[in-house]
Amino acid sequence: MIKILANDGIDQDGQTLLEEAGYEVISERVPQEELARVLPQYDVIIVRSATQVRKDLIDVCPNLKIIARGGVGMDNIDVEYAESKGIAVMNTPAASSQAVAELVFAHIFTLARMLQVSNREMPLRGATDFKKLKNQSSEGIQVRGKTLGIIGFGRIGQEVARIGLGMSMNVLPVDLVINEADIDINLYNSQDVRLSVSLQTSDWKTVLQQSDFLTLHVPFGGGKSLIGKEEIAMMKTGAFIINTSRGGAVDEDALLDALDSGKLAGAGLDVFVGEPTPRAELINHPKISVSPHVGAATLEAQANIGLELADKILAFFGDDK
Repeated sequence: MIKILANDGIDQDGQTLLEEAGYEVISERVPQEELARVLPQYDVIIVRSATQVRKDLIDVCPNLKIIARGGVGMDNIDVEYAESKGIAVMNTPAASSQAVAELVFAHIFTLARMLQVSNREMPLRGATDFKKLKNQSSEGIQVRGKTLGIIGFGRIGQEVARIGLGMSMNVLPVDLVINEADIDINLYNSQDVRLSVSLQTSDWKTVLQQSDFLTLHVPFGGGKSLIGKEEIAMMKTGAFIINTSRGGAVDEDALLDALDSGKLAGAGLDVFVGEPTPRAELINHPKISVSPHVGAATLEAQANIGLELADKILAFFGDDK
């Protein structure tokens, strides 16, 4: 029998699908320091971002055939080394695209109307300083007609573009590989009305210089930040940055400097360097809208992730149980 350790959990629908195929699925979390003792008895490990699957762990797991990542980024897995050992490494790039894209716009709307300030201060001062808080939050902006720069035009970037087009934003994507994409817009409850917009990618400099809102959707495994002091200097004064990709993709020091100087009007961050202990200056900054790395954390996305993982695992093993 094939044994699967879903160490960071799996949605019940996905687990049921695997169990109905005759696989044993254990979803009780094993602490990182105990994995080297426990994992050798399993054929598959399913992780999200919490569990690390590095070379030293791979070396003590001769039975391991699949490392499955529920989500997109695989910086917590030594992918090349695993594959060199004949271990398949899988992720779920399609399952959470819509969830991440909607979170991007949650941050955009929050920043545009300064809700990050209202949500922090209204419970504390709303009953005593209502007029002052109202004046403080009365210089918001509207999103319609603004330019949305998208760095990385894969599945998530295209979902962001779809929402942006629906909001009548000017959408400027940039990507190293993709030159053009057709963005379909399906009107709710309508079988007959479907719109399709062909978007061509722009160059890096144009996107930086023209964006009112700049959002990142690219893999980042460390090294030099994609958006640092030099890139921020090229951006509009009063622009916003949204990062739901990986901590470090935006240089946190450069971001804080730009916010404090007024170069940038705000930032939306779902990811941080040093998670799960982000910098206090970031999570408490009045110009930053924050969320605790929940881009894919919707009920619908988790169900989709579980089913996509189950389908891929079943396809890998075929009839072998």
